[in-house]
Amino acid sequence: MTMTETATYSESDEIVLSAHDITVAFGDKVILDHLSLEIRRGEILGFVGASGAGKSVLLRTILGLNRKQSGMIRLFGVDVEETSDIERLKIDMRLGVLFQHGALFSALTVLENVQVPMREYLDLPRKLMDELALLKIELVGLPPDAAQKFPSELSGGMIKRAALARALALDPDIVFLDEPTSGLDPISAAEFDELVVKLRDTMDLTVYMVTHDLDSLFTACDRVAVLGNKKVLVEGTIEDMLKSEEPWVKSYFRGKRARQLDLASRAQP
Repeated sequence: MTMTETATYSESDEIVLSAHDITVAFGDKVILDHLSLEIRRGEILGFVGASGAGKSVLLRTILGLNRKQSGMIRLFGVDVEETSDIERLKIDMRLGVLFQHGALFSALTVLENVQVPMREYLDLPRKLMDELALLKIELVGLPPDAAQKFPSELSGGMIKRAALARALALDPDIVFLDEPTSGLDPISAAEFDELVVKLRDTMDLTVYMVTHDLDSLFTACDRVAVLGNKKVLVEGTIEDMLKSEEPWVKSYFRGKRARQLDLASRAQP
């Protein structure tokens, strides 16, 4: 089933994330060179590119974890470098992050992992935090008994869901997913994609998904941005990707490892 058959979102003109003219370098090595990207409210954007192209670097830069040499990042219309500490804290509370491989704390149970953002940003009674964490655990499709398990006791798919529950702990407006289906078998990956779309539709989320998974791009994403030559080469729908003559995009979406179902006919104007 294609993205156009599953997605029910109403396209919005509101830009909730804008990265403009971003340059990031580590020493003499330039990773991103005057890159610009915008994300609209309610969409699932798939961000794709070759390994080492800088996909995760941009994500970490948007989150303030990497230093940029130039450019401006606006979240919810606010320049994050020109705002007060209190306003930046409020913005951070509207962001949820699922890092690659889940990045759960191994010494904490699933319940305690989900509560980490609550403890960092909120002052809530323990009982209320337990109830909220259990709600998020149920929301991502984990069984109730998973709450008291440690990450080492979980399957790969359960780890991803637990990490997603933590990303949703504060009811964010934007969720950042870094390679969310990497390491999962095809069935688990497909189920995770379906979950992301369902959560977007029910929670009115905006989703920024760094991925290399073609299935995710086809089934979950409303729009795709391709990173290459240190900037965004192409952006648009899957249909736009299939029509693109940009060499890397053409190879990726129409090459030997691309979906071969009915793509040839869909690529025709």
